[in-house]
Amino acid sequence: MGALLDSTFLIAAERRKRPLSDALQEARELADSEDLGISAISVMELAHGEARAESEARAAWRSRFLDEVLAVIPVFAVNAEVARRAGSLDGQLQQLGTKLAYADVLIGTTALLLNYSIITRNLRHFDRIPNLRVIVHT
Repeated sequence: MGALLDSTFLIAAERRKRPLSDALQEARELADSEDLGISAISVMELAHGEARAESEARAAWRSRFLDEVLAVIPVFAVNAEVARRAGSLDGQLQQLGTKLAYADVLIGTTALLLNYSIITRNLRHFDRIPNLRVIVHT
């Protein structure tokens, strides 16, 4: 069993200017697994942060960080199976009165389908997804 890295985990490493290799080693220890990955949705979220950077230097830093992430961490696509399961999950959650951001539902569903845990700083959303193993990074 592996772990999917939520963008909040990677953003924390980027903001602290922490070497990605150190962050990934910590993630492997937290998950007790060598298998790590990210959702394509997390790639989108990181690219969003790059585009919204307050300076060109910060945007360049974030771009290099994202390039490094993409070079060393497998990216899992949002395919038809993920989308269908996420839609079903979102519908079930909403019937129970729980509304989550689509991005988090897609990321959580990806982890569920892979039988992965998720490493995040966003317990508030991911702990509402049934059967998802959530590892909180502080």
